[in-house]
Amino acid sequence: MKGFGLMLVDKPVGPSSHKIVSIVRKGSGVRKVGHAGTLDPRASGVLVLCLGSATRLSEYLSIASKRYEAVIRFGTSTETYDAEGDPLRITHAVPEEEEIRALLPTFTGEIEQTPPPYSAIKIKGKKAYELARKGQVVELTPRKITVYQLDWVQFDPPDLTLSIECSAGTYIRSLAHDMGEELGVGAHLANLRRVKSGPFTLDDCVPLAELEQSFLAGGWVDFVRPAAEALPELPIVKVAGKQLQDVMNGRSIPADSQPEGMARAIGPDGDLVAILQAAEDNENWHPKKVFGR
Repeated sequence: MKGFGLMLVDKPVGPSSHKIVSIVRKGSGVRKVGHAGTLDPRASGVLVLCLGSATRLSEYLSIASKRYEAVIRFGTSTETYDAEGDPLRITHAVPEEEEIRALLPTFTGEIEQTPPPYSAIKIKGKKAYELARKGQVVELTPRKITVYQLDWVQFDPPDLTLSIECSAGTYIRSLAHDMGEELGVGAHLANLRRVKSGPFTLDDCVPLAELEQSFLAGGWVDFVRPAAEALPELPIVKVAGKQLQDVMNGRSIPADSQPEGMARAIGPDGDLVAILQAAEDNENWHPKKVFGR
């Protein structure tokens, strides 16, 4: 159905992720729309939207790994760790290429990272950026994140372009700021583009301007992708007839072989019916999330 599935948008610089959700909600008439991993207004690229009951997939899609192309500018650190904030320190200094290359391995693998003070993380019910804007000192707890790949793309001083694949919850702004501090010259994130989110890349996305035009023309349903495309790493269990009814009603179904972990239940129309969980008896699949249309 047109109100159930995924919509992959190439978000431009400017609007917030919440704004894109509002645009899609208004243009499509679909009441339930959510995103699976926010992008800052200054960032662009892959924004995964879930429509209808597919919003229940967001908890899985939001924790998928992400890949970014980031431009780090040396010589100035800022309050927000990006180009929007007021300068904290201006050195105009640029490290040597050899210094940067020697530093990169220390930002690869599982590392501890402190989120930026201007972030949406809540402190006693208040968002950190709300407190920071009031001049309050914001102290955030470091968290473990994983940088799977940190690839050198281009160094055009004072700008360094990196391709970064990382776990959910990674702040590229913090990575840029921390690199500048380690090198003693200061740095901030000058540009950020998400090129991949989970299994989805920029090639899968529709530009926002084209999507907005499709709302006016009535062809936006062409950009709704089957929810079955989410979580391709999970095996498929095809269900029909009584098994379909059992799954839709939250009842377990027998597995053809010993079940393990989770699986996607796919109905006769080829779309997602439920996320299944292996039952403790090692003989059945139990519906973990059922997607009503």
